[in-house]
Amino acid sequence: MHSVSHLGAEEPAPALDVRPQTNCFACGPDHPHGLKLRFRVNGTGSVVADWTPSKTWEGFRGIIHGGIVSTVLDEAMSKAVAATGRPALTCHLEVRLKRHVAPGEPLIVRGWVVGRQRRRIQAEAEIRDCQNVERAHGRAVFLAVPGGDLSEVNNEQEYRVTEQGGC
Repeated sequence: MHSVSHLGAEEPAPALDVRPQTNCFACGPDHPHGLKLRFRVNGTGSVVADWTPSKTWEGFRGIIHGGIVSTVLDEAMSKAVAATGRPALTCHLEVRLKRHVAPGEPLIVRGWVVGRQRRRIQAEAEIRDCQNVERAHGRAVFLAVPGGDLSEVNNEQEYRVTEQGGC
């Protein structure tokens, strides 16, 4: 059996600490029911995190809920985009669930940016097991926030961006 660390996570890299949101469900250390994902940048420019899903997130017995898997992929892509220094929000997300994800199974999550076109940033992410089998794959489009200040974004502003053809 292989360890998860050989799947793209180089030996301990510093944790990625961009736009810390302490109560974020995906990465926040203070969320009581959160995933508490900790990403780090590896040598290839992608971000990686080790993840062992909890039984708490099951849909069917023995299978992690697809919404949780999608959240993990979205967070990986979000962190990859954030690591480029361009604050952005997810505006389109597509997920391919290839094989079920089981509770208690050590996995590696990896996200990377694949392209940019004006304010649109395309990213991808994957979840792999210890045998390097891809369990899920995600693709997303992020929209860079004008001025780069996410604290300025509210629902009205997001609506205007969408109405102007943002995604």
